[in-house]
Amino acid sequence: MTTKFKFNCTGTDGKARTGVISTPRGDIRTPAFMPVGTAATVKAMLPENVRATGADILLGNTYHLMLRPTAERIDRLGGLHKFMNWDRPILTDSGGFQVMSLNELRKMSEDGVTFKSHIDGSKHVLTPERSMEIQRLLGSDIVMCFDECTPFPATEQESLRSMQLSMRWAARSRAAFGDRPGYALFGIQQGSVFRDQRAESAEALRSIEFEGYAVGGLAVGEGQGLMFEVLDYAPDMLPVDKPRYLMGVGKPDDIVGAVQRGIDMFDCVLPSRSGRTGQAFTRRGVVNIKNARHIDDPRPLDSDCTCPCCSSYSRAYLNHVFRAQEIISSMLITWHNLHYYQELMAGIRAAIAQGQLDNFVKDFHEKRAEGDIEPL
Repeated sequence: MTTKFKFNCTGTDGKARTGVISTPRGDIRTPAFMPVGTAATVKAMLPENVRATGADILLGNTYHLMLRPTAERIDRLGGLHKFMNWDRPILTDSGGFQVMSLNELRKMSEDGVTFKSHIDGSKHVLTPERSMEIQRLLGSDIVMCFDECTPFPATEQESLRSMQLSMRWAARSRAAFGDRPGYALFGIQQGSVFRDQRAESAEALRSIEFEGYAVGGLAVGEGQGLMFEVLDYAPDMLPVDKPRYLMGVGKPDDIVGAVQRGIDMFDCVLPSRSGRTGQAFTRRGVVNIKNARHIDDPRPLDSDCTCPCCSSYSRAYLNHVFRAQEIISSMLITWHNLHYYQELMAGIRAAIAQGQLDNFVKDFHEKRAEGDIEPL
């Protein structure tokens, strides 16, 4: 790889930024939403269809891929890009969140985490060094430091211990990552909802130096209000010339509010998971397609949407195939949801570039407040 990894901010509006992250596998327009391909697939979608929605980058999951089919097997088969037929950038998380959320019996130490597979009960050890090795074997373009995702709620002392451990792991991750031109390693700020701890974490990460920085430890149950309170100051503590990534977020209004507070990158399983449960995101809020009121409804999910689902299929049809448990239900609604998210990001980018973000946000909230009232 010869192209350097770099972030170029091309416009601002308040704290909000728009720009381009350049990578050897292509540009990432920011603010960016990354669809989640946990096990080397965005569920119910072909890679080329994900790209057609406007996605510049996907997210893969270290924890799940290390267990099945294993990073070593993916490496032998040519790397994750070839394996899943996605030739653009891929970001992989470190596995730390899944170790916390899927393994109640995990054992933490200074070295790392020992846990049992949720698939077959086999024993595994994940350390900063092993996490870097796995992500290198996968061929990830953007690699995340190994950290402990501090649970919420946590006492000030519990949060401090967790944050400081993650900072020591961040230094080990940086050393293990090595010199890899064209690839990027992101540090992860921790500190829960404690401002002084967020500052200490940011200082530690800045001293280590990373190609990008994530705000971690949010969207873990604290609620939008408290999350926004932290985002009012946490991104400002990170380098202004590097991309800022809010991990695991989120709902459309979470994304809009976080962009206003200086966040550049997002990921969430919500568009695809909701697609499989019959929930569609539209400009006027969420449509639950399983509701009986859609049985005879000839309208599309969203009359202003140009996705294949809205262009060719009615709510009545979607209601039918969802109730009949047909696979096409997940395919169509997921496609629509991913299209909606990418269209939202494109609108945000254009609004920032034009200095019109406040008007965009006002219109966004007004339409959602109207509800699903389009006439039949």
